[in-house]
Amino acid sequence: MRKNYLIIGGSSGIGAELVNRLAIKHQVIATYYRHPVESNDQVQYVEWDALNEDADFTFIPDVLHGLVYCPGSIQLKPMTAFREQDFIMDYRLNVVGALRILQKALPALKKSGSASVVLFSTVAVQTGMPFHSLVASSKGAIEGLTRSLGAEWAPNIRVNAIAPSLTDTPLAAGLLNMDTKRQAMADRHPLKRIGTASEIAGIAEFLLSDEASWMSAQVIHADGGMGNIKTN
Repeated sequence: MRKNYLIIGGSSGIGAELVNRLAIKHQVIATYYRHPVESNDQVQYVEWDALNEDADFTFIPDVLHGLVYCPGSIQLKPMTAFREQDFIMDYRLNVVGALRILQKALPALKKSGSASVVLFSTVAVQTGMPFHSLVASSKGAIEGLTRSLGAEWAPNIRVNAIAPSLTDTPLAAGLLNMDTKRQAMADRHPLKRIGTASEIAGIAEFLLSDEASWMSAQVIHADGGMGNIKTN
């Protein structure tokens, strides 16, 4: 069955990998921010800003089988180095942006009869890490939202989240821009490497599929073992 999927933040990183996977068999609408991407027969690209309160939502199709919200940010600093506005803006991007698109897409998700939503958290919610107060705060809210909406929207809309550790994407480029940094980051993980966008996109593709139809309100930890394994 050919389905309609909406990927918010589908122009780079994990979102782009997921778009490529889904477009093989399905119709995909993907949003970008600042960097235009040309539409094709399988993918309609739309400019959309998660922080714009006057954003247009006319690109949402009448029937929607799945929605993935990919936008996020990585700012690692001591808590005292952040301003109150930094926390507010991060929450707006990670949580309010997701809520706004989910509210607008809900009628289309309901019409499909069986839909799936995938959100993104981080390993730093489960595992306390220095300098992660900003991202862990907003992504912690995403985990709460995942479980709450999973209950509220059952049985016809499933809601799950993925909580990766550091993944090799443009968003993480500043943390992986030197061989020494990359090796140090890899060594922090029990599996001794950095995750790839393709690996995380594969998990998202599974959660969208009918093969995951018995899963909802779950937070899937794809973190190289960091969240549960100590090797030293």
